[in-house]
Amino acid sequence: MPVNILMPALSPTMEKGNLAKWLKKEGDKVKAGDVIAEIETDKATMEVEAVDEGTLGKIVVQEGTPDVPVNQVIAVLLEEGEDKSAIGSVKAPPKTPAAPEKKAEEKSAPKTAPAPAPKAAAPAPKPEAAAPTNGKGPGGVFASPLARRLAKQSGIDLSRIQGSGPHGRIIARDIEGAGKEARTPQAPRGAPAPLQVPGLPSDDKIRALFEEGSYDFLPHDMMRKTIATRLTAARIQIPQFYVTMDCEIDELLKAREEINASAPKGSDGKARYKLSVNDFIIKAFAMALIKIPAANVSWLESGMLRHKHADIGVAVALDGGLITPIIRRAEEKTLGVISNEMRDLGLRARARKLKPHEYEGGSSAISNLGMYGVKNFTAIINPPHASILAVGMGEQRVVVKNNKPAVATIMSATLSCDHRAIDGALGAELLRAFKEYVEKPLGLLA
Repeated sequence: MPVNILMPALSPTMEKGNLAKWLKKEGDKVKAGDVIAEIETDKATMEVEAVDEGTLGKIVVQEGTPDVPVNQVIAVLLEEGEDKSAIGSVKAPPKTPAAPEKKAEEKSAPKTAPAPAPKAAAPAPKPEAAAPTNGKGPGGVFASPLARRLAKQSGIDLSRIQGSGPHGRIIARDIEGAGKEARTPQAPRGAPAPLQVPGLPSDDKIRALFEEGSYDFLPHDMMRKTIATRLTAARIQIPQFYVTMDCEIDELLKAREEINASAPKGSDGKARYKLSVNDFIIKAFAMALIKIPAANVSWLESGMLRHKHADIGVAVALDGGLITPIIRRAEEKTLGVISNEMRDLGLRARARKLKPHEYEGGSSAISNLGMYGVKNFTAIINPPHASILAVGMGEQRVVVKNNKPAVATIMSATLSCDHRAIDGALGAELLRAFKEYVEKPLGLLA
């Protein structure tokens, strides 16, 4: 029987996406693993792979359609021997009013390069050849790859279903016919709905303040909408306070220069790494979080998660937004490894090629605007983090040393803290530990 291809959830928080492009057309043969479409999320462009074989019988949602909900039917796959007469009545979702403006924006803006990405759902091995010798898949359940994908998307427990395929194998039609008793409770997915702040003027009232033709209207893309929703919620829902310290970085700059000068060279004659000040900051903040474990937490309404490692998100500016790729277990990595990993993540972030696990989660984050000449600022916490470190530029200032004026290179760092999880003294303790590592950088080389 025909199989519905659904809009996949490419990350745990995805609610909808833009169907950017079809890479197969109606009538094309499709094999498991073939890339059939490109989906744009708020952070990246990702490829969707087929998890079964057949013929693409009908494209329900045309390319260029914005805001297609997760689990919406986007196409229909015909199995061997079936033709289009087997396809029932499947309707495309109604176009949103903003669709024409979105398309106009896409025509004028350069297209982001397609990005390799994770599969639309659980990895799909070849249907029979890759099956374990006992005839059962993960969890001891005998089911086809397509049935597993459909079950995962629909929240269905495979162990509660009786298969109707060969030798009792669970197949797609068993999932489609499953009753409510087979479904497992699921938490609502996605980011919070846009917050309506009372007292602010409507769009129409704001437009009326300006002469027609005196401005260009630029519709929000998914990234900008997500940033606005999450950070507005963070400002309203998280009680934030800030602590600032000045760090003397002359020793750090000297260590950086010496390490870069002695960096080993590869076969091409180029240095294997080139450390930046930001690499030292990442390692120092990671070490501080491990030294002060009570501050390395995430707030939950039912309790707190105290993290065993320091997974540091680092803000990277993109056209029209920003993203925070994560250096996992930064406290365990050398400065050279952090430098190369951050360079790779930054390049792929700007090309919109990051995978969800590379920018979702983390235990805290760093936003460094020093390269823009910013002296100091405060950053907004992005849940699930309970803190974020805002770093300004290093500049020469007159300080007092041994009761005498002297010149030193000073960098201001401001820590934003979620007061529900981190109290004032604890935040100050964390920032002091960071300052100690920055001012004694040899401790970061171990």
